[in-house]
Amino acid sequence: MPPKIRDPRSFLPLTPRVFHVLLALAEQSLHGYGVILEVQRQTEGVIVLRTGTLYVLLRRLLDQKLIAASEERAAPEDDDERRRYYVLTDLGRQVIQAESKRLELVLTTARRARVLGRTR
Repeated sequence: MPPKIRDPRSFLPLTPRVFHVLLALAEQSLHGYGVILEVQRQTEGVIVLRTGTLYVLLRRLLDQKLIAASEERAAPEDDDERRRYYVLTDLGRQVIQAESKRLELVLTTARRARVLGRTR
């Protein structure tokens, strides 16, 4: 029997931390500290992940098959063999796309309600 394919929308809504971790991995594989730095950069310091929080999130995302351990590594002179790299899975990409569409609808609705200004 083939494995059951989950509807990406069944993961929604994502928490801001989960959303930004997945978004950080959307363009490249990263190790844990790289994820922390990328989330901080993306959010202009609004979301600061602590290592304990990050590794709980990473474990959950691995269990949900939204991310996977990556075989890609940085150049040996820039790498530490103890680092574990993570990559977005196809399901993870579908989930981040679904959440992005959901957030886009939220923003459109907020603009129509004149909460954010005019619609485009």
